[in-house]
Amino acid sequence: MIFTVIPAIDLREGRVVRLKQGDYAQQTTYPFDPCELAREYADAGAKWLHLVDLDGARGGSLDNLAVIEAIATDGLRIQAGGGVRGEADVQRLFNAGVSRVVLGSLAIREPERVAGWLDSYGTERFTLALDTLQRDGRWTLPSAGWTAAETRTLDELAPWYAERGARHLLCTDIQRDGMLAGFNLELYRYLAREVPALATQASGGVRSLEDIRAAREAGARGVILGRALLEGRFTVQEALAC
Repeated sequence: MIFTVIPAIDLREGRVVRLKQGDYAQQTTYPFDPCELAREYADAGAKWLHLVDLDGARGGSLDNLAVIEAIATDGLRIQAGGGVRGEADVQRLFNAGVSRVVLGSLAIREPERVAGWLDSYGTERFTLALDTLQRDGRWTLPSAGWTAAETRTLDELAPWYAERGARHLLCTDIQRDGMLAGFNLELYRYLAREVPALATQASGGVRSLEDIRAAREAGARGVILGRALLEGRFTVQEALAC
C-alpha cells in the first residue's frame, strides 16, 4: 500500500496561515513566503503539496490562483482547492498546473455534477474533501469553508462516491483541525472499513510522528501535515521516514 506524506499550505491574502477548527477569527499568520516554503518541502523530499485557498473557500472565487500557479511551476505535484464553484474553476486550476483539484462544497451540494467530472476528466484528477463535524452522533458535512450547515452526511456520501469510481478522499475531523490533538483514528478506521476503494487522506490534529504511524495503521493512505511542520514539531524528512 502506498502511503503519501503531503505537506499543506493554507493561503489567505497570499500569506501562509492556519485556522483553529476552521474559524477565520482564530488565524495564525506565519512569516513564510509560500513559494519558498513549497520549495523547502520539495527539497526535503515531498512529492505532493496540498494547497488551500481560504479566501476562495469562504468567498467562492480563486483569490490565490496566482500563488498556486507560481508554486505549481516548482516540480511538486499539487492538489489544490478552495473556491471551486464550477467547471471553469476546475479548468483554471488544471491550467495553472494543479494535478488534482480538491472539491469540498460542490462535492457535498452537487454530487451528480461532480460525478460527471470524474467521468469526464478521470478519477485521478480530483480529491473529494468531505470534512466532517460530529453532531448528535452523526458525521455532518459543513461547507463553504466549514461555515455553512448541510443535510448530507459522511456515511451517505462517501459510499456514494466510491460506487461511482472516486479514488481520493480527504477527510478532516474539524474539531481537531489546528488543535494538535492527534488524529481521530476511529474516523479513519471507519472509512477504511466502509469505503476501502477510497484512498483516504487523514487531516486535522497531527502533533507527532507517532500520529502519522497511527493513521497509517488505521487504514489511511496518506496524511496532510500543516501546523506541526510550520511550528517545527518534526521535519518533512522525519515524516517521510515514518
